[in-house]
Amino acid sequence: MSLLPRTSEEFSSAEYWESFFKKRGEKAFEWYGDYNKLCGVLHKYIKVQDKVLVVGCGNSELSEQLYDVGYKHLTNIDISETVVTHMNQRNAECRPGLTFQQVDATQTPYEDASYGAALDKGTLDAMASEEEGALAKNMLTEVGRVLSVGGRYVCVTLAQESVIKLAVEHFVQLGWAVRLHCLQEESGKEEDSFALPVFVLVCTKFRQPMPKPILEMCLGEDGAPTRLVQVSELLSAVREHQAYSALRKRLRTGTDASSNLSLTLCHTKTGLPRYTLTVQDSSPRTKVPGSKHFAIFIVPQGSETAWIYSSGEGRKQLAASANFRRLVIVAMHRNQEYTDMLAVQSELSPMVMDLAPPGMPANQQVPFLSVGGDLGWREEVSQGVSQMSGQYCVENVKGEDGELYRRLVFLSNAALVQSESRLVSSNTTTSQKKKKNKRKSKSAAAPAISSTSLSVDSGFLCCAHHEIMVAGLALLGVGMPESKDIPLSVLLVGLGGGGLPQFLRDFVPNVSVEVVELDPVVLEVAKEWFGFRPDDRLTVTLGDGLDRICALEKEGAGLFDVIMFDVDNKDSTVGMSCPPAAFVEASILQKVSSLLTPRGIFILNLVCRDSVLRKSVLQRVSDVFPTILSRKIEGEVNEVLLCIGADKETSTSAHILQSLNQAAKNLQSTLCSNRTGTSRCPHIDIVDLLKDLKVE
Repeated sequence: MSLLPRTSEEFSSAEYWESFFKKRGEKAFEWYGDYNKLCGVLHKYIKVQDKVLVVGCGNSELSEQLYDVGYKHLTNIDISETVVTHMNQRNAECRPGLTFQQVDATQTPYEDASYGAALDKGTLDAMASEEEGALAKNMLTEVGRVLSVGGRYVCVTLAQESVIKLAVEHFVQLGWAVRLHCLQEESGKEEDSFALPVFVLVCTKFRQPMPKPILEMCLGEDGAPTRLVQVSELLSAVREHQAYSALRKRLRTGTDASSNLSLTLCHTKTGLPRYTLTVQDSSPRTKVPGSKHFAIFIVPQGSETAWIYSSGEGRKQLAASANFRRLVIVAMHRNQEYTDMLAVQSELSPMVMDLAPPGMPANQQVPFLSVGGDLGWREEVSQGVSQMSGQYCVENVKGEDGELYRRLVFLSNAALVQSESRLVSSNTTTSQKKKKNKRKSKSAAAPAISSTSLSVDSGFLCCAHHEIMVAGLALLGVGMPESKDIPLSVLLVGLGGGGLPQFLRDFVPNVSVEVVELDPVVLEVAKEWFGFRPDDRLTVTLGDGLDRICALEKEGAGLFDVIMFDVDNKDSTVGMSCPPAAFVEASILQKVSSLLTPRGIFILNLVCRDSVLRKSVLQRVSDVFPTILSRKIEGEVNEVLLCIGADKETSTSAHILQSLNQAAKNLQSTLCSNRTGTSRCPHIDIVDLLKDLKVE
């Protein structure tokens, strides 16, 4: 290790290389592989009769081996006097035509167009770190000058992004054709190789500059070239191959159950993400049958955001139930077409063995697993851009329960479903709806229902925390005989698809709901695609929730019986994704308390992965609301806090919990009896939702 550069800048230092080769002595140093690894691609692009300039030859045996197989016109240059002297002495007798010269590759003495090829193994990588690439640019300019028309610059490189970008952009601007080969490691050779794959860059000089860039990527020395349009696409393909190679090397040396390694594979033609592969190993303590080494699990389309597929704990649970040493969980991306399970298996099969666990027999069969044997179903119905949240899409998906759902997803965080509603057909009968819990195992072909004939089931809340927030109304005695004609006023910060406020409007008697929503695009999406119908009892105020709370406080106290916060945090660097930290500052919580009626409650959807931050939030909330009941959601980070003020007559936790069971039953009955028109009885179990409340 002492012979390797301490910093990247040393790669381009003449003093470093002089010292390097003095220490190295007679032993050849083969950057990025020897002749046996490179000969296939080198013979493809460099002809035996070509006059070849070998740039930065070092003491590699590559030129000697090329000479021995017939390449007699090699000019080798290096900046190190030590290495040039040594190589000339080594070859004087046995290879009299092989010359080595001490020449600076950025200032060569050779005539214009005097060489048919230039061979570079690692020199570009060494030079690119100096002066922000200025040294490498000078070397590439010199290479371009000495090459004749039709000549090729053949560069063996690790293709670090800054290096390959510099070279490719340089030759694209000159109108040259650019092709990049990603050389694959032989099976079982990873232990002695670089973690990153070796690439061979081939740039061809034309008589007339090409008006449009010719950019191609090839897998292996003989892989068919894939044509790309922009340099950014080529760089993206390089990153994919590098990530895959690094992952493969790591997997071959073993991982543990908490590694959570993943890789995104892109479509070769479009460059768009097509599959994301996540590797989940079993715990060393798990007993796994000897034959169950490895399996691939295909996640149905539309189910990739489910807890069991999207979270580390969920994937561990899935791997444990499958009972394999290693499970690769494959998620399919939106805006991609997938024919059927057989086609997906065929597409993934060539790379499956690269991800196998250490020690797995080479002839071991690798099964493909799925839910019900199909790919699921997804249909995009709308897309657009919000100035606040970026690109979004509205899509219909088929759930694993066989039902259809509509989702709002912001593509900046495509793993998170912003809003979700269940869909029903206008001609779906009640008896058909009762089959909702039966799992379907047949083919998941697109449902024979037009999107235009689907409507949102306002009585079904897809989000578990929304169900708990509704159940929390039992603390107010909603549904009790004595509250039959008492109005109920609700302030909800955060609209989403509008499912929660619409449910309150449709099923809670005497309710009036004001929703505060920051993003006007979200309101339009909710009205157009999620069945949200504002009226005199369901109003929307566009603006910042904090500003609205401050403005309402100035109007007076005791305005609302319930205040709900269901607003997400756009700052992903904070350990709390809901709500934004400003919403749980002491001053805002005091304002919330003053806006509540004497019987009022504050309901907070809290999503906090940071235990220290959660403790701090709970302390601030309890300073204002002495009684806090919490309900965690199984399989999710979400928890709902039901917060009760000090002036509520029955504010002791024991008294509340004792009377809660009957209150829950009354609320359940009231929600069903209050439905109007064609709406069905809401699908919610208040008693079950409130039975596991915890006193904070």
